[in-house]
Amino acid sequence: MAKATTEMLLDFVYDGTNRRGQQVKGETTSRSMELAKATLRKQGITVKTIKKKPKPLFTFKKKIKAIDIAIFSRQLATMLKAGVPLTQSFEIVADSLENPTMKELVLSLKGEVESGSTFTTALRKHPRYFDELFCSLVESGEQSGALETMLERVATYKEKSELLKAKIKKAVKYPIAVIIVAFIVTVILLVKVVPVFADLFGSFGAELPAFTQLVVAMSEWMQKWWYIVLIIIGLAIYGFSEAKARSAKFRDSLDRLALRLPIFGNIVYQAVIARFSRTLSTTFAAGVPLIDALNSTAGATNNVVFYNATQQIKDDVSTGQQMHFAMRSTNLFPSMAIQMVAIGEEAGSLEEMLDKVAVYYENEVDNAVDGLTSLMEPMIMAILGVLVGGLVIAMYLPIFQMGSVVG
Repeated sequence: MAKATTEMLLDFVYDGTNRRGQQVKGETTSRSMELAKATLRKQGITVKTIKKKPKPLFTFKKKIKAIDIAIFSRQLATMLKAGVPLTQSFEIVADSLENPTMKELVLSLKGEVESGSTFTTALRKHPRYFDELFCSLVESGEQSGALETMLERVATYKEKSELLKAKIKKAVKYPIAVIIVAFIVTVILLVKVVPVFADLFGSFGAELPAFTQLVVAMSEWMQKWWYIVLIIIGLAIYGFSEAKARSAKFRDSLDRLALRLPIFGNIVYQAVIARFSRTLSTTFAAGVPLIDALNSTAGATNNVVFYNATQQIKDDVSTGQQMHFAMRSTNLFPSMAIQMVAIGEEAGSLEEMLDKVAVYYENEVDNAVDGLTSLMEPMIMAILGVLVGGLVIAMYLPIFQMGSVVG
């Protein structure tokens, strides 16, 4: 199986003529050179020369992002809906992908399916890219004979999830970027600009104002110990990333803190509710039993507080309790979401109600992020003004003082 998969990943470059006698050049992927030639002949190309594509000396693999998986799911669903066989669909989708790493992954899946594995089994060999939720939905689609429908649902779920993540990142990235710029500007002023003024003031021989003395002292310290500051910042970033990667307790603490943060906490809360509703709606609508759907949803919330709450809901539902009662007992879910779930349970349309809850809170996140961005712009400008303006005032205070004395 490993040999077949390796052969699948061979790239060839060719030179030949088409049916009109025109010279054509291009690339193709196949398991062997003979199969590549046969494929080109079927396309009406008479091959003059063909060889393996040379590999560059230094290769940097492009990362596979969640949006790449969403695009793959959408394209594969479209191919299957059009009646194209699964293995041929893999090949068509792979040819349309721009990310070479994603293309390699798709061709690897094709090789495993061709060797006799089910699509679900092939996906489960790549847990880094296809989580349990993705695999469960595809497995349900394979068993029910509605794989294209399940892939469409997966694609929609992935697209909406990534859109929600992008909104959260938008809310966080802007202030962080401005803070970094403010820090860099302040350091440049302290290291390069303030010393020029300090030398000028030294020639006056007069005592400087206290505020100016403070800024000059900060400048002298920064010139002497700037590398210590860089080391401390680097160690702090490295320590944070390592603690987050290695310590479950630290990650859990960050999850709890994220929900308590002023302003940002409400956005995170609404995003988690939207993610909970969207995941549960998608899995339940796919025919996954509610208990299993809740289990998948717990992991998809990406927050330990709601993970524990969802597990509690699952335990309560498994004992026969209605889901909206179980949600209410956690004291975490908003009343609107609980009421919509209750209506869905009574009317037998739980997945539709959950979808409406997801849409509502996704819109709430969108509005909150836009409002936060509008609110933070003047606040950040004010902070920048205080930092830069304070340094400028500190440098000009002695000059103003001298002017008043002369006057």
